[in-house]
Amino acid sequence: MSPAFGSFPVGADYAALLPMAAVACTPLVILFADLFLTGGGGVRRGVAIGIAIVGLVIAGVIEAGQYPHDYAAFGGAFIEGGFSIVFSEIVIVATVATLLLSAGIGRTDQVAGTTALLLWSASGAMLMSGAANLMTVFLGLELLSLGLYCLCAISARSTAREAALKYLILSSMASGFLLYGSALLFGATGSVAFAALAAAPMTPLFALGSGLFLVGIAFKLSLVPFHAWTPDVYEGAPLPVTAFMSVVTKAGTLAVFARFAYAALPPDRASAILVPIWVAAALSMVIGNLAALAQTDMKRLLAYSGIAQVGYIVAAFAGQTALGLRYALLYLAGYTFMNLGAFAVVELMSRDGDAVVGLPRFAGLAYRRPWLAAAMTLFLVGLAGLPPTIGFTGKILILAVTTGAGYAWLAGVLILGTAISAYVYFKIVRAMFVHVDLAHVRDERSRNPLPWLAVAVCAVMTFALGVFPLTPSNVLPLVK
Repeated sequence: MSPAFGSFPVGADYAALLPMAAVACTPLVILFADLFLTGGGGVRRGVAIGIAIVGLVIAGVIEAGQYPHDYAAFGGAFIEGGFSIVFSEIVIVATVATLLLSAGIGRTDQVAGTTALLLWSASGAMLMSGAANLMTVFLGLELLSLGLYCLCAISARSTAREAALKYLILSSMASGFLLYGSALLFGATGSVAFAALAAAPMTPLFALGSGLFLVGIAFKLSLVPFHAWTPDVYEGAPLPVTAFMSVVTKAGTLAVFARFAYAALPPDRASAILVPIWVAAALSMVIGNLAALAQTDMKRLLAYSGIAQVGYIVAAFAGQTALGLRYALLYLAGYTFMNLGAFAVVELMSRDGDAVVGLPRFAGLAYRRPWLAAAMTLFLVGLAGLPPTIGFTGKILILAVTTGAGYAWLAGVLILGTAISAYVYFKIVRAMFVHVDLAHVRDERSRNPLPWLAVAVCAVMTFALGVFPLTPSNVLPLVK
């Protein structure tokens, strides 16, 4: 039996994996139910999405019920606790929002399969959130990625195939870096457990292994200079898949990075090993926003925006302080609602649920759909870091903790990136509120109410978290 950190009962190894198991087993129910459905496409889509959301809600309730106990399952390979629970809840919320704005990805005969792939990818991110050794990290990463390779190519457009192939090749290369780094770390310590890494002496083999491991992490986070794949893949993939990748992939990878930085690296040498990551975060905040200035396609613009936003989150980890981790989680939760809300608006503005949506489509939106324009303005104001949204509150907190940890230069870059981003987001706001001749603007109104629900929930949470920035406690990652 694994050693218990908290008050879990005997035999709790499988109980720790129960939320992830609920998400991973729900696709089997969806696929089985689809075999017996004979109704129209709307029925099949509704059943698949309904079962998926029920499964995710059950998993979320189970996760919440286990907070804040800490438990090392399967000999410490997976650690359930406040840290993993918060990350898993973010993954669950993001997956539910993706299902709301997707109404089922692909053709009617593909909906059950694509929904299953989406949930299996989500379960991979949940596994990464509690991974406490190198093998579990790699298993979760591949489970997350394999489903996304297929989902990126599910559209009939040629650009979707191109995006999937590019993601497959580059992601496989990044996984190779991570796996080779893990092998070197195993060679330096004789163990795959993060706990063994924390007690390891600093050797050239250990330093090289850590560097290669962090290269794989930086790729999955889209940190500069490992970001070039992001806008192309986001543009080619179906829009709901793009929205899912923009949050869930980052959440799972950030969980791995936080556990590695806080608990796996030797405390006296962590700062030196992580300097390249802080530099990459600074470059991401500036280059991501500068590149977004030239974009007119909304998916590419939000891709570059995501590169900058993850730079802000990573900056909160500088110094490996407990407050930094809490504020990073708060901003990640806020980014989840702001970003998915923006994608839901883009979904409502698209013609077929998978079309490229250009900036001109938003011209005069305030006069055609004032509530939609107001929600989009709130999301963009939040992403720009202005009050009264979580974007403003989160950035202020990150600035405070980064400066307090001795990384004032990183805080200065954050301010510079925020200033640049104002031009990015307000060019969209300007387009929405500039009066145009409506006779020359084609307005496609979505018949699907689910994206509207996603917009409403995300708007409320973007404002509520900004006014009441509740940060979770007991979230320091454990490895032993």
